Amino acid sequence: MAALQKILHTADIHLDSPLRSLALRDETLRDKVQAATRTAFAQLVDTALSEQVLAVLIAGDLFDGRARSARTAAFLTAQLDRLRRADIRVFYIKGNHDAENPITGALELPDNVHVFDARGGRVQLAGDLWVHGVSFARPEAPDSLLPRFSEPVAGAVNIAMLHTSLAGAAGHDTYAPCSLADLSGMGFDYWALGHIHKRKVHSRDPWVVMPGIPQGRDIGEAGPKSASLLTIADGRIDVAQVPTSVVEFTSASLDISDIQNDDALRATLRRHVQHLADTLASNAGVVRLTLTGRPPRHWHILRDRDIWTETVAAMAQDSGRLWLDKLLLQIDAPDSAAQSGTATTELTKLMHEIATEPAFHAAACAEIEELLGDLPASVRSVLLTDQDAVEVLTETLSSSGARQVLARLRGAEG
Repeated sequence: MAALQKILHTADIHLDSPLRSLALRDETLRDKVQAATRTAFAQLVDTALSEQVLAVLIAGDLFDGRARSARTAAFLTAQLDRLRRADIRVFYIKGNHDAENPITGALELPDNVHVFDARGGRVQLAGDLWVHGVSFARPEAPDSLLPRFSEPVAGAVNIAMLHTSLAGAAGHDTYAPCSLADLSGMGFDYWALGHIHKRKVHSRDPWVVMPGIPQGRDIGEAGPKSASLLTIADGRIDVAQVPTSVVEFTSASLDISDIQNDDALRATLRRHVQHLADTLASNAGVVRLTLTGRPPRHWHILRDRDIWTETVAAMAQDSGRLWLDKLLLQIDAPDSAAQSGTATTELTKLMHEIATEPAFHAAACAEIEELLGDLPASVRSVLLTDQDAVEVLTETLSSSGARQVLARLRGAEG
């Protein structure tokens, strides 16, 4: 039996990409989160060394856009040099973020790193093992890059590296489009893909693997992250996941319908938060917790939402591994709590009527647009995702404000 050969496949590292989370307000967590992409990459190198791999494949977006940092360059070369000293080669293709990053054009990488250019090429890694790759020449790649690949080497194991959105994916622009059938028909044994941040094994014969981002950057990239470890023997490839994320973003919900009082709610929250901390796959986690259901103390909880937010944040920190990103209250009053003819019931109807009046809605939209105009462009871009964003934001704030007024009144009634 031939000796085992191992290769580590990753992509979309986005070194020094800013992680966005409300938990960054916490000084204890801030440094850990802001260094997470670097720490995840260092752990990838640790895995490569411990597994004694032949090579590390980086399938695009090693960097993050136009950010220029001498510290990033120094960190990267130091990590790649760790691999060089262990005779581990690195194969790297530039993705859309790398193509626009000035570091990639100026940084001299260690001699164990092979960067494929936009014309494409292939390199012999071992006697019967070849690596093929094509880089982005520009940040945009509206056409397929498959014609730039050379033919697989006959009688060998052929690995192809490509940064692509495939046939398209939600939340990702279209880059180097191609279909799974296109890839399967080209004769390669393993497609080392990059670009889509969610891990997916598209095929096993041949292997077509999107490893996903190794470190999530916000709640939209929730869950533990990983890279792919290839084991090659007698021309056969097996693939396993290896964990990479340092900080794990997670969303959770908790039905509190049966909670009768504040003491019971605190006890339930503490157990739930500790369970979330105990089940983290990463060393640390950031949670967005949503409370649901129809609790008897619905209005009291809404009235005291700031107190409950601080309470859950403290519980998370007490776990030693978890921080709170946001506490969301998606709770309703029990059906039995409906009241007719009371002052608060009449107020509810009145506020709804006012909120739906065209004049009020137009004035509210104008005021929100004025406030948004005073915000930095980076913040506005998050809030205003499309042309209807101001309308949606106005409706959300109106509804939230009405609920808060009612919570203060009805909480006092109870």
